[in-house]
Amino acid sequence: MPTVYSHSRLSCFEDCPKRFHYRYILKVPAETQSIEGFVGKQVHEVLERLHRFVLQGLVPSLEKVLFRFRALWEESFEPDQVRIVREGQTVEHYVDYGERCLRQYYRLHYPFDADETLGLEERIQYRDPEHGYRVQGFVDRIVRARDGTIEIHDYKTSRRIPSQKRLDADRQLALYQIALREKHPDTPMRLVWHYLTFGATRVSTRTPEQLDALRAAIGDLVQRIESEERFEARPSALCDWCEYRDACPAARGKPKAAVEPAAAQPAMARAATRSAAPKPAPTAPSAPSQMDLL
Repeated sequence: MPTVYSHSRLSCFEDCPKRFHYRYILKVPAETQSIEGFVGKQVHEVLERLHRFVLQGLVPSLEKVLFRFRALWEESFEPDQVRIVREGQTVEHYVDYGERCLRQYYRLHYPFDADETLGLEERIQYRDPEHGYRVQGFVDRIVRARDGTIEIHDYKTSRRIPSQKRLDADRQLALYQIALREKHPDTPMRLVWHYLTFGATRVSTRTPEQLDALRAAIGDLVQRIESEERFEARPSALCDWCEYRDACPAARGKPKAAVEPAAAQPAMARAATRSAAPKPAPTAPSAPSQMDLL
């Protein structure tokens, strides 16, 4: 059984113990991934690169940011390994979707000097002293705001914004705060979500009592996982996005949404052509050190 947990591992077990069993116990390799997950990875990587250059005092143009996204897409995209579940959607739609996320973020935060970056894709963890398991995660961006508060930022490429009530009960960023407060015990913290496609930001806070309660709840969940023996499937609407659907006994023989390999879609040829297109000329002269930004 795993002794290192993360928000994604915990959520995987809660959503479907069978999927958890395939992924983390049997370690069955996933042959495909959803295109939504693929888009999210590329957007996150570009935003990390963007902020790393900002830390060096170099702010790339929006054109460079979008060019890098298209280049990463072309380098990483394997049509046979990406699944499109949503009926009627094309690869090019998702290329445009990722670009829209980046445009919204760039235009809202340029020139990226409103706060101080303390960490990018930083690995954080804490250890439970009683049971020995560890909880870890990777924070998209850790920030010191102008008022001195440390902010835990998370980028979301999802198609909807949760209610404030749900965000106030969100576990993922609060879990990161549990780990960070060991390093910054007396510094106030905020949890910040960027819903990129909407150009929207949401904020929440946690009291020490809430964090202690969450830590206890995570401990209870870990004990449930480690005492589990059957790992039964929990069918839901999420099954259509599951990488183990074809192997899962609970899904066999049941109708599923039309899943088309991205390789079957001619739109990829147009997306690849656009990715390989010459980079737009900058609107202002660029310093030589910025020629290869991002």
